[in-house]
Amino acid sequence: MPLSNNSNIHPNTFILLGIPGLEAIHIWLSIPFCLVYLCALLGNFFILFIIKTDANLHEPMYFFLCMLSVADLIISTTAMPKILSIFWFHDRTIYLEACLLQVFLIHSLCSMASGFILAMAFDRYVAICNPLKHSIILTRRVIRNMGLAIVFRGALLFSPQPFMLRWLPYCRTQIIPHTYCEFMALIKLACKETRNFRMYSLTAAFLTGGLDFMLIICSYVIILYTVFHLPSKAARLKTLGTCGSHVCVILVAYTPAFFSFLTHRFGHRVAPHIHIFVANIYLLVPPMVNPLIYGVRTKRIRERFLQVLTSLKF
Repeated sequence: MPLSNNSNIHPNTFILLGIPGLEAIHIWLSIPFCLVYLCALLGNFFILFIIKTDANLHEPMYFFLCMLSVADLIISTTAMPKILSIFWFHDRTIYLEACLLQVFLIHSLCSMASGFILAMAFDRYVAICNPLKHSIILTRRVIRNMGLAIVFRGALLFSPQPFMLRWLPYCRTQIIPHTYCEFMALIKLACKETRNFRMYSLTAAFLTGGLDFMLIICSYVIILYTVFHLPSKAARLKTLGTCGSHVCVILVAYTPAFFSFLTHRFGHRVAPHIHIFVANIYLLVPPMVNPLIYGVRTKRIRERFLQVLTSLKF
């Protein structure tokens, strides 16, 4: 009996339900999920290929875009194979170690993606507000160090999560009403006071996504102030046009992220399947949409994409 109790308190496996209440249509839901994943893979690999093979795109903005694409690829690949196995094969069991690894990768890489978006905002700020010093400020060494700092921040802030969750007692249930493992979903299963853990989660979220978003807003306030003091309307429109793709990426990344964050903590009346849908949108849609935004709205990437297509021989 003690052994049985101990296995219940510290289980080796968890059960992922998928989308609670919609189990009957999981097979149909797998179609858009699979298409989103395939588009994310193709789009991000193509962005990386185009920027790597075109020396004209070896600029700070595109280097940061490459970093964002790598983060997006790992994020979607961390979650999607297990989601599809739930939808297709009803394979809902996930080992504790795999669950904790998923928690760490998802949260740390989402924070890294947020940091790369902030770095892109900084690039736009320097390019518009101090264009003559753009190449002096954003050297390749500075770009590399910024990327490493963003990766280190994400890994450092979220590396305690697996260790916190590993030793929590889970005597309520081993069932996670979600499509993937995340910190708050596991915390809710614990039969121990977790206020400090929740405060840690809030603090880490603020020091990454929250702080990044505030700095992005500040940078764009200064950018808009600079743009609307340009002498001609044509110059203002051209300058704003260079920020259009980045603004779209910001909206795609942060809107579902904040909604998911708020419903986790305050949306007790939100239906579970809606919350799960939003959580999946926040995780899976930006990796698909970001390459499309830059591919369609950025002239140099679009032209290079068309060159590659026309050079292919079928």
